[in-house]
Amino acid sequence: MVLLDYINGVTRGEHMACFLVPMILAVATSVVRRTARGLAERLKLWILNALLWGGSILLALEHAWHGELVPWPPFLTAMTSPASIQIMLHEMATIGVAMTAAVTLTWATILMVSRHMAGITSLKNIERVEGLHVPR
Repeated sequence: MVLLDYINGVTRGEHMACFLVPMILAVATSVVRRTARGLAERLKLWILNALLWGGSILLALEHAWHGELVPWPPFLTAMTSPASIQIMLHEMATIGVAMTAAVTLTWATILMVSRHMAGITSLKNIERVEGLHVPR
C-alpha cells in the first residue's frame, strides 16, 4: 500500500522535495568558497556552485508552480502528514541524491577536461618555444 501511495504521490506531484538535496550541497560549497578560497579556486568550485544553485532554484520554482512548495508553514505540502513525510524523505534520498551525484559528476568532468586542455595548450607552447613544432 505504501508503494501505491508513493507512486500516486509522485504522479500527482505532491511529495516532491528533491531540490533540497542539491541545495544543501550548494550551501556547503558556498561556505567552502568563502572560507577556503585557495582550495575553491584550484577546484573551480564556482562551477559546481553555479550548477547546484541554478538547478536548485529552477527546481524550487517548478515545485512552487505545481503547488508542492507554498509560502506558508510547513512550506512543503508533503509535510502535512506523517505518511507523506516518509515518502518525501525517500524521494529526497533517491531522486535528490541521484540528481546531486549527476551534477557533481558533470562538474568533475568539466574539471578534468579543462585541466587536460590546459595541459595540451602548455605542451604546444613549449614545442613552439623550443622550435620542435614548425607552424604550417
